[in-house]
Amino acid sequence: MNTNTILYAAGCLFVAVGLSAAAAAAAKHAVSQKGKAFSVKELNVAVGDSVAFVTDEGVKHTILIKGLSANSGMQEPGQEFAVTIDQSGKHKVRCGIHPKMKMTIIAN
Repeated sequence: MNTNTILYAAGCLFVAVGLSAAAAAAAKHAVSQKGKAFSVKELNVAVGDSVAFVTDEGVKHTILIKGLSANSGMQEPGQEFAVTIDQSGKHKVRCGIHPKMKMTIIAN
């Protein structure tokens, strides 16, 4: 085995381990929608984490996240809408149907 082959193999291993670590570090968060309110007012996440919004009542919702251009469309009771947070900052979340349903996702 020559030096170039060893360096190439080491580089591939380094990249694979780095990608695996990044994927493993991403967390999944769940936010319930019940009583026409989100289960939390503020959620701290890391960039790359995902947030699932679950409708836990017999009422429809529409999740809108400003700054991420996320729109769940009409979310039927029992449905889940998941979004990956790919930008840092404060992201205002609201229900397009129920104007008092608001929360903030803070991504670092």
